[in-house]
Parts: sequence; C-alpha cells; structure tokens
Amino acid sequence: MLKKMKAIGCHLAEESPIQFEQSIPIAKGHDVLVEISAVSVNPIDTKIKAGITDRLNTPRILGWDAMGTVIAAGDKTTLLNVSDKIFYAGDISRPGSYAQYQLVDERLAAKAPVNIKPEQSAAMPLTSITAWEALFSRLKIIPGHDDGKTILIIGGGGGVGSIAIQLAKVVANLHVIATASRPETEQWCAKLGADEIINHHLDLIEQYRMLTIEKPDYILCLADTDQHFSAMAEIIAPEGMICSLVNSKEKYDMNVLKNKSAGFVWEFMFTKPMFKTKNMVTHHNILTQIASMIDEGKIISTLQQTIGPITPGNIITAHQKLLTGKTIGKIALTALV
Repeated sequence: MLKKMKAIGCHLAEESPIQFEQSIPIAKGHDVLVEISAVSVNPIDTKIKAGITDRLNTPRILGWDAMGTVIAAGDKTTLLNVSDKIFYAGDISRPGSYAQYQLVDERLAAKAPVNIKPEQSAAMPLTSITAWEALFSRLKIIPGHDDGKTILIIGGGGGVGSIAIQLAKVVANLHVIATASRPETEQWCAKLGADEIINHHLDLIEQYRMLTIEKPDYILCLADTDQHFSAMAEIIAPEGMICSLVNSKEKYDMNVLKNKSAGFVWEFMFTKPMFKTKNMVTHHNILTQIASMIDEGKIISTLQQTIGPITPGNIITAHQKLLTGKTIGKIALTALV
C-alpha cells in the first residue's frame, strides 16, 4: 500500500483550505484505518476552522462525518473487521475526514447501512448521534413509557432536526411540533413526520398557544439558544425538560424554570470521545441501530445535496452554504481523488 495520502486542511481561519500530502497513519489499539468513500459537512467544521487563530505548521484536517471501508485494524479491535463498510463521526480532537484515509476508534463507528449510497450514509452519523443522545440521554425520553407526549423541535429542517423528527416519531412515538420558516423547510419537516409546524422567526409563544394543545413535555433547541430561551422557559410544561445545542453568549436566569421544576441541559456529541468516557461504545451502538432502521425503511437518510468530490473548492462551497443558515438536511462530498 502507498505510504502517502492526500488530505484537505487549513493553516489558519482566514485562509482557504489546501490539498497536501502526509503519511498514512497506522492502526493500533482500538483504531481502524478507513479508506474514505464519502463525507458530509456540519456546522462544527466551520466553527473549528474559525477557531484556528494561530497559524499551524501542519494543516488541520476538518470533517467529522464519513463512510468508508476498513483496510486495517488495531490489535485491540473486536467490533469491526477489515473489509467492513462503516460510518462514523469520530473524535473532534483527532484529524478529520477530509482525506483519503482516516483513523477512527472502532467504538465510535458501526457497519454502514447496506441499502443506500455511501454519501447517504456519510450524511447520518454526527446528526444521528446528536439527536439520539439529546432525546434519550439528555431529555431522558423512555420509548414505550413516554409514548404520546409532546416535543417541540426548534429548527426542524436542518441536519440534526431532520433526524430528530424521525427518531421522535419512529422510536419515541411522540407528538412532534417542529419549527420551520420557509415553504420548502415546512414541506421537508412534514415529510419527515412532524405533526404540526410553526415559524421560529415569529412569536413562538403565541403560535404555540394557537395550536390549542398541552404545553410540550420536551423542547429540543437546534437554533440560537439566546434567541429562544425566554420563549422556551414560558412554553415548557411543568416538570418538562429543555435541551439545547448552540453555545450561548448570554447568562440565563434559571430561576424562571424553578416553579415548573423544569430542567435545562446541553448536548454535545463529541463529549464521550473528547473525554474518553467509559461508555464511548454507545456511539457504536447508536449507529448500529440507525443503520438497521435505515435498511428496514423506518427512517430515511437526510442527505439533500452532493456537491462533488472532496476538493478545496467544493469544501469552500459546502461551508458557504452552511454559513447561510438556510441548508435543508445534509450536504455530502464524494471521495478525494
């Protein structure tokens, strides 16, 4: 096998990504070496790039969503084997997937769905793990026990919202109210299973009141936390739970939740790999279930656009689309050639 690989990376936030060569890493321990077939882009890619304020000697390889084939495995691997087709979001503290090859801890990866294209698989890991953890670990929804309860998903048309709506319906059997602000995102949310749709650019409190249904037991905020915190505190049901993803710039008065005995919690899917928690293998377990549900036709891939192969130009295009805040579902790129 060749000893060098191509990759796309960034030296500095304000500089464009470049293609460069580096040594192909060696799989040891729990790692598998993956030949990448497709990747998808996420807002975290642009945020990490923006955070490179001191010029790096070696470009930082971004990208934390991929599908590919295992071509080598470390001596401690037990979950995956050479030749397995896998998908994963990996570890934000390690080199990313904008490359020909990548190392990933097998506990963070799983066999990919077999009935969809590589780019459709690559669109799923990061958002699926995020949505799954938000619903079932942070909001502590118990399938079978909490059937019929109501969740408000703020930002239903984006990458996480697109899979969160499906999981909330298919796995949790919840009544789903999603927010969307354009006709095309409203149609997308409805296609994915949302029962009602309201506009997050208008007064959420008044719109929810007009639905004439009980206050939501759960709120999952996938948009600007600062913009929506006051409305969420007002709308949430007594003893309800709120989960948010987007960093805040403000400080909140949590006393507003006290009389309701309501809770607020954060979700960040890279927590487990970053801190090497003992339950890292849950990412493998979640992705295994996601793959099974896709192959069984219970949920669909959230891929909406494939731009082309992994190149500096295509990465710039994909990032520019993400930064508009108007993308629907996910954007993918095919293998670097």
